[in-house]
Amino acid sequence: MENKEFGARISRLIGKGNLTRRETREMFDELMTNSQPDLQQGAFLAALSAKGETSEEMAGAWEAIYEMDTVKASPVTPKPLLENSGTGMDTFKTFNVSTGAALVSAAAGNYMARHGARALSSRCGTIDLVEALGVDVECPALMVKTSVEQCGIGIFNGMSARIHPQALFRILSQIHFGSTLNISASLANPALPHYGARGVFAHGMVLPVAELMKVIGYTNALIFHGSNGKGLGLDEVSILGETIFAEIKDNRITTFTMTPSDFNIAEADDSELVPGDLETEAAMMVQLLAGKLGGAREDMVAVNAAPLLYLGGQTSTIVEGYKAAKEIIASGLALAKLRQWVSCQNQNPANGSATLNQIIERVEKALPVQ
Repeated sequence: MENKEFGARISRLIGKGNLTRRETREMFDELMTNSQPDLQQGAFLAALSAKGETSEEMAGAWEAIYEMDTVKASPVTPKPLLENSGTGMDTFKTFNVSTGAALVSAAAGNYMARHGARALSSRCGTIDLVEALGVDVECPALMVKTSVEQCGIGIFNGMSARIHPQALFRILSQIHFGSTLNISASLANPALPHYGARGVFAHGMVLPVAELMKVIGYTNALIFHGSNGKGLGLDEVSILGETIFAEIKDNRITTFTMTPSDFNIAEADDSELVPGDLETEAAMMVQLLAGKLGGAREDMVAVNAAPLLYLGGQTSTIVEGYKAAKEIIASGLALAKLRQWVSCQNQNPANGSATLNQIIERVEKALPVQ
């Protein structure tokens, strides 16, 4: 595509005009092959995000990334693969909830094939946290596949050249703002799961993302956006205010809302959910998974594990999923699953286990004597 034509489509986006799926695919093809100047590429991503993406535009972006720049991996598991993720770009930043929720889900017997990135708009991204806990995030896709098969959880690093060798790692390493990549690229999961729980950054994105996920093959999924009760939004199920859901099931999309009272959760102080530095977050995640933290953070992880337990068939309702998640956390099974994961997804399991054990020992020393 000529630079002028690419620029003309950017101008259309700046004027709040939409692109077709084909047009968007063509423009993302240019990004995948690095065929446009960096300034044009950045302007395109910014203009598309500022306008607000349609489901057609997100589908075109996803198609280019998945087909042209994603190493494929297909874990063989006795149950459908599950994934969970948040898009980022939300206005109320919480600690990394999705990792704790995924470990609870895996401890319940689900097979979690995750796809994440380092922090772009938050203080502690999924890849940052799991790496700090000892998981090898620079391993080949085949090792992630084996980890999913053998221990029920694995994560593909969306910013690794081993997973997205042509373009995505290059682009994400150069930008520090949210974009369409937070949605379309995060859905370019090498394992292509058909079951998933996904938090989005705005109320208006719930249905478009549900429509996108349905188009690209999701058969059972929950898409949600939460409120902190004070005008700010979360890409998580919220324990602070209302959460809006869209559910993909039986080839249909339905919507509903839930509040903390549905889970019998007392009103929380939102300051408890604000992230600290990476070292603090790793220690608090270990303490939470061991069933020793309690409070709003534990409730937040449990309420976000609930959709996964519902989708995985462990419970018949999301509320029941919350109760089951609390029991799993109290049992210590989630921490045991983390230990197993660190050993499975690691080119040097001894080093990974040593990293995790140091955190566990530090946490145990800090806990009060009973």
